[in-house]
Amino acid sequence: MRFLFASDSFKGTISSARAAELLDAAAREVFPHAVTCGVEVADGGEGTVAAVVASAGGTLRTVNVQGPRGGEVAASYGVLGDGRAIVEMAAASGLPLLAADERDPRYTSTFGTGQLILDALDEGVRDISLAIGGSATNDGGMGCMRALGARFLDADGAELEGVGGDLARASRIDLAGMDPRVGKTCFHVMCDVNNPLLGERGATYVFGPQKGATPSIADELERGMQSYARVLEATFPGIDVAAPGMGAAGGLGVAASAFLRAELLPGIEQVLNLVGFNELLEGCDLCVTGEGHADAQSAHGKVVSGVAARCRAAGVPCVALVGGMDADAMELTGCGVSALVPTVIDVGTLDEVLAHAECNYTLAAERLFALLRLGMGLI
Repeated sequence: MRFLFASDSFKGTISSARAAELLDAAAREVFPHAVTCGVEVADGGEGTVAAVVASAGGTLRTVNVQGPRGGEVAASYGVLGDGRAIVEMAAASGLPLLAADERDPRYTSTFGTGQLILDALDEGVRDISLAIGGSATNDGGMGCMRALGARFLDADGAELEGVGGDLARASRIDLAGMDPRVGKTCFHVMCDVNNPLLGERGATYVFGPQKGATPSIADELERGMQSYARVLEATFPGIDVAAPGMGAAGGLGVAASAFLRAELLPGIEQVLNLVGFNELLEGCDLCVTGEGHADAQSAHGKVVSGVAARCRAAGVPCVALVGGMDADAMELTGCGVSALVPTVIDVGTLDEVLAHAECNYTLAAERLFALLRLGMGLI
């Protein structure tokens, strides 16, 4: 028997790597001679760089960059070899870097994210995957592009800092100083939202409040984003600001598409590409994936659905071992999941469940492989 383990982390309890270890131990109790392989995966959000570096054999590089409201922060990205790197914008421009009273998207910038990209270019990287979840920003990507050499000018020709409050003031974009290496680099944006840049479902109104925008601030930023969108359309003919994903990360999605000619794709898809998941699946009899809680969202761009779809394409059965689930989680069976196995076996409070997460996970893994052996005997 050959098993592949590719589970998401169970937030706050079991890491992706630990899940693989527990599955390996449970599998060997039932199938002592099994060949197993564990791979760390994530969906493009927090922890994606660490997971990909661990699975793809890369290294972390830490540099000092500008934080979302200025100042200096130490941020890491992954160097994967073969001229590839993976960058999490949250490491440089993320919401957790700010205290609650510092959160105001009029004053935050993605400049530090651009500095991480610049450092990767300096290291000889020519293929960059950019995970853009968890941002503290609503600057339309101006800060990031400024770090790469673009200049955003007001009506008088003065250069703008590139924070959210500058959106309405941007009148022209000067690309003459754009780092020429950008045009020689392949960019992939790991994006799990389909929001357009503008409107009720756009960057500002959907994500602005969690970044500190009051209703009046959101109205101000939306007017600025509308003006900025017109400047982008004049600078990059053919850019579609209404396309899915353009509003991701406060508009970094549209900037990456326009300035970097980036490919936007679901985070889990690019993670699986980077870790060589299709090759790992070859010859497998079963893949086990999972996440902390399976629900309706699990079937749309999350780890379980992404892994299951690859398994279905390869003809490999896939089982999801999940911390908990609701009825909507059964949508996953349409994505390629053959069965879902929840870990919780008794009624208890959330704190109690979390406190016993690893024990419950181990018991569920043992049940899973015992049932697999039973099923093999019935065939």
